[in-house]
Amino acid sequence: MTLTLLIPFALGWAGSLLVNYLSDVLPHTRRFSQPACPHCGAKIAWSDYALLRACRSCGVVRSLRTWITQITMSVSFVYFWIYTPKALGLPLSLITLTYFALIVVIDLEHRLILFPTSVFGAALGVIVGTHIYYSAKGLPFGAALGASLLGGAIGFGLMYLVYQLGALLAHYRARKMQAAGQADDGEEAFGGGDVYLGGVLGLMLGWQYILSGLLYGILLGGLASFVLLVAALIQRKYSNQLLMIFIPYGPYLIAGAFYMLFLG
Repeated sequence: MTLTLLIPFALGWAGSLLVNYLSDVLPHTRRFSQPACPHCGAKIAWSDYALLRACRSCGVVRSLRTWITQITMSVSFVYFWIYTPKALGLPLSLITLTYFALIVVIDLEHRLILFPTSVFGAALGVIVGTHIYYSAKGLPFGAALGASLLGGAIGFGLMYLVYQLGALLAHYRARKMQAAGQADDGEEAFGGGDVYLGGVLGLMLGWQYILSGLLYGILLGGLASFVLLVAALIQRKYSNQLLMIFIPYGPYLIAGAFYMLFLG
């Protein structure tokens, strides 16, 4: 049994290498390219990158995020290997988990949900959503596909409305900053990538579950904002400008969908 678990651990290690690689290159180059040291910009040999070695040019070791991702995903793959979600099955569960990890890492570090990842997510979402409604719910294939597509439309539409509200908030924020003599930094309360992500998650969850998934994600995001505000008050660092701080919402939307897919 212990030796068998080396298989999912190895798969998780390989999957997390992919997540780390894409998180390192896509936000900067928007394409598959040779990884570079974030400190000195020197190209990193593929063998050094795969073995998580320090940069040969400046000696800077790999980031803490790299190791957290490697360990967390490897352990998660082992968990899903043992406790495979019935609705998705093992292969789709592991692919979805890898996709979720990529979105979370990039959004936390760069506040970006890239269009290429949304395109891949849409394709994956149709497969996941159709599989759930066809295999787990027992609907005919056409009805299962329709349930996934309708969920995608609902998720996209709701997030577009939230995006428009966020645009109004961002405009108000910009005016407050200008009134205080500060330059507008162009921050958005809710980015366009979050709209695409809402559509992707809607495709995965389908029309029956997308509302609950988005609600959980929005509530988690609100809770995180509340904790941030309370921490600032405790440290006596409160100011009006704190209310203008925007958090990346992608990880919380992912958390809501994760709960619905794997724990709900």
